[in-house]
Amino acid sequence: MKRIRVLLADDQPIFLEGVRKVLEDIEDIDIVGAADSEAKVLPAIANTQPDFILMDFLGPNLEGLICLERARARHPDVRIALISAVREPSVIESALRRGACAFVLKTIDPNDLAGVVHQVMKGTVFRAVDLPEPLPSETPRPAGLTEREGAILQALARGLSNDAIAKELWITKQTVKFHLRNVYRKLGVSNRTEAARYAYQHSLAPELEEELLGLASGR
Repeated sequence: MKRIRVLLADDQPIFLEGVRKVLEDIEDIDIVGAADSEAKVLPAIANTQPDFILMDFLGPNLEGLICLERARARHPDVRIALISAVREPSVIESALRRGACAFVLKTIDPNDLAGVVHQVMKGTVFRAVDLPEPLPSETPRPAGLTEREGAILQALARGLSNDAIAKELWITKQTVKFHLRNVYRKLGVSNRTEAARYAYQHSLAPELEEELLGLASGR
C-alpha cells in the first residue's frame, strides 16, 4: 500500500495538533511536517516532499491564496486542499481557480478529513466539501441536491448500505445518515425505497438506469 505523505499548514497550533491526531492513526497516511506561516510552506514542501497539503491561512488579507498559487506553480504534482472558516463563494471560487483541489470548511466532521485526503489523491473529490449549498457558479442540481447528496442518492439507488456508502465515499456512517435526512427532505420521500424510486424516475441515478435498460434488452 502506497502511503500518502501529508503536510499540514496553518497558523493555529491547536488546529495543527488536532488534525495531526486525527490523521496520524490512518494506516496509509504519514504526517511528514507542519508549517505555521506562509513563509514556511515552500521550504517545508521542498524538505518533506509531500503528496498532499492541507492548508489554511485565509486571513483578512487572503495571503493563503498567494501561497497556494506559488506552491502550485513550483510543485504542480502536489495536491492541495484549503481548509478554512471562510464561506464567501468568491473566495472559494478563487481558491479553486488558483489550483486548490478541494475547499473544506472547518465545520467538517474531523473523522471525514481522511476521506478528503483519499478522494483528492484519487481525483474524485467534491471540489467544495461540507458547504451547505452548491457554489453559485455550479449548475443547479435536480431537487436542489448538493453534489455530495447526489452521490449518496446514486449509491443508495444502487442498493448500497450506509456502511458501503461510507466506505465508497470515504466518509463516516454518521455523515451518510446526515446527508440522507437532507435527501429525503428535499425529495419529499420518507425512506430508501422511495428515494431510489425517485432517483430512477427522475434520471438521477444514470448507472442504475443503464443497468435496468440492459436487463430489459437482454444484455
